[in-house]
This record gives sequence, C-alpha cells and structure tokens, in this order.
Amino acid sequence: MPELPPSPQNTFPVDHQWQALFELVDLVADRQREDFGQISSALKADGSLVTACDQWSDSTLAAGLARIYPGDGLLSEEGSTVVPAEDCYWVVDPLDGTTNFSVGLPIWAISMARFAGGQPVAAILDVPPLRQRFVAIKGKGVWRDGVSLASPGGPRHGCSCASLCTRSIKVLGSLKQPFPAKTRMLGVASLNLLGVGLGTMLAALEATPKVWDIAAVWLMLQELQCPLRSMAAPPFPLTKGSAEADASYPTLAACNQEQLERFMPWANQLV
Repeated sequence: MPELPPSPQNTFPVDHQWQALFELVDLVADRQREDFGQISSALKADGSLVTACDQWSDSTLAAGLARIYPGDGLLSEEGSTVVPAEDCYWVVDPLDGTTNFSVGLPIWAISMARFAGGQPVAAILDVPPLRQRFVAIKGKGVWRDGVSLASPGGPRHGCSCASLCTRSIKVLGSLKQPFPAKTRMLGVASLNLLGVGLGTMLAALEATPKVWDIAAVWLMLQELQCPLRSMAAPPFPLTKGSAEADASYPTLAACNQEQLERFMPWANQLV
C-alpha cells in the first residue's frame, strides 16, 4: 500500500488507489443489494452454497483489483484457492454469508485483504445491508466509515454475549460447566469475529473458517489489540503455492486476554 497522507480528526486518508478500491466495492455492494431476495443458490462440491451473485461479485472484484493493482495476485473463494506466487496478492471472499443472502436474511459481507510476505497488511470488510465499511492498515489502525476505532479493551455496553458458528455449537455441552456467556450466531464468519473488535462480543469461536473468511478480520482484530488464538496450524504467514480449499483454521478471538483464557476450555474442544 502507498504511504498514507496525514488526515485530520482520525479520519481515514483516502488516496487515489483507496478511492478506486472503494468505488469497486461500492459497485459490488450495490449489485448485491439489488440481487438480495431475487436470486437462487446451488450446492458446490463441498456442500456450501453459491449464487450467480457470488460468481459475478468474484469476477468483478478480480477484474477491478487487476486494474488497480496490476502486479498483484489473487486468491478467492470462487476463483483460484491456491496461494499466489506474487509477493503481493489479495485474499477475497466476495460474499461471506451466502446462506443468509440466498434465504433472505439481510446480513452478509464482502471481505478483502492485501497480503505481503504471507501476512495481511491492508483490509476492507464491507457490510452491504448495513451500508457500513471497515478498513484496516497494518500498524495504522482500523476505521469504520472513515472514523478510527479504538480497542474495546474489554466488554462494552454490558456485553455478555459470545458468537459461535454452526459447527462450534457442539462445544456448548462438551464440559461439565455452563458456557460463560449468552450465545449469538450471525452466519457470517468475518462478522462473528468482528463483533469482538467492536466490543459487542466477549469472544468468538469459529470451528472451520477458511483463509478467505478470516484474512481481513484477522488484521482488524490485531490492530484493535484483541487476542487471537489459532487452535490448529497458524493461518499466517501463508505459503506460496499452498492449496487452501480444504484447509480450515479453528479460531478463538476475545476482547482481552482475560476473556481469551476464560473461553479457552471450549475453544480446545474445537479440535
């Protein structure tokens, strides 16, 4: 990413490349809102759902990124799932939450992260139904709709909830003690995890996320000083040429270290 110019009042400093990226995401988000509730889904070989809007979004983002960053590679859920050979590349989930989208539940996201040295260094997480956009730059912070965010540091607003994914629900009865929070499930891996960084969740458990599910939000949580724990092989740095279609990265995220340790016994049950 280019050096950022100074910006007043902690607002996000938009240069010409970021402006082009935002216009590209606007294009895709507008189409997704138009298609929402008007499109059917099909099963992929791995049992997950895909729609024509997923595929259009993927090809549109791929073409746009090739224009804005012509030397970068691309790994995406609906395209090549092999880590590119280029030094810099993008990891993209064009529509995180396809099941929600296809059945008429208005919560999904567009997730994009730029990698260098196998690590995420910049990210965009757009939530079309809410018209919210989160942006992160390594070492610089996280912004929501152009305004910088602070680390939650701990529970906010009387928070007593933890977010789970469908496959992590099994941990609820795995120990002889009550789960230490109310549970919520959005059906969108990136947003389940992002809730930790926003202080709306004490912790989040994702049992089988793919690299494109976590690439953008991982950087955001790091920048918001929220501890993350991979319960299997660490997801990053990615290795050039590695196949990611069948790789999963069970993950626990928490708003602070105390909560991470509190939820660790249940996270251990993921593996």
